[in-house]
Amino acid sequence: MRYVSTLVIGLAGAGVLASLGVWQVQRLHWKEAILVEIDQRILAAPVPLPQAPDPAIDRFLPVMISGQTGPRELHVLVSTRKLGPGFRIITSLETDDGRRILLDRGVVPDEDKDVPRPPKRVEGVGNLHWPDERDGFTPDNDAATNYWYAREVDVMASELETEPLLVVLRDSAASDPDVSPLPVDTSGIPNDHLGYAVTWFGMALVWLGMTGLQLWRISRRNS
Repeated sequence: MRYVSTLVIGLAGAGVLASLGVWQVQRLHWKEAILVEIDQRILAAPVPLPQAPDPAIDRFLPVMISGQTGPRELHVLVSTRKLGPGFRIITSLETDDGRRILLDRGVVPDEDKDVPRPPKRVEGVGNLHWPDERDGFTPDNDAATNYWYAREVDVMASELETEPLLVVLRDSAASDPDVSPLPVDTSGIPNDHLGYAVTWFGMALVWLGMTGLQLWRISRRNS
């Protein structure tokens, strides 16, 4: 009787763990499809800047921009594989049709944070973005020393007196040797489902191994 109950519990437990692994594989395919859709949206043909963009509908929308950057910068701490630690340069942009929006010009190395960068004309393509970069571990932004730890569109817009609208520059008609564009992409969107699936399948194998060991011990006692 004990042999049968151990076998049933072992198979049932392994089945539950394996089913969780299958579910994570399904989630992986679902997430990969979403990432492909986002990539296609990011790289789509640019359109004029909408008058009243919607954060849900127009997220990552590629737009054409032209105008003059403002004299003030916000410096947002970031780390990239190519440059290491650095700062995103966020300025206002006075567009040719008279709007004031936020422009993420790109990133500079840590040592160039306070190098003067005078206002300049910008013509190019970027993506609308409403970043979600703040969690319980993110330090508070320090506007007094110009150290920002999250791109919070409403807060930055209030600081620079612009519309609560952020465009992350992708391509510009004129090269900017002082700032390297850091375009929107999907690399920051977590996709850990493969790791979760491997974990669940591994636990199922361990469960089966422990079950087999227990059955072997029961059979030895019975013999």
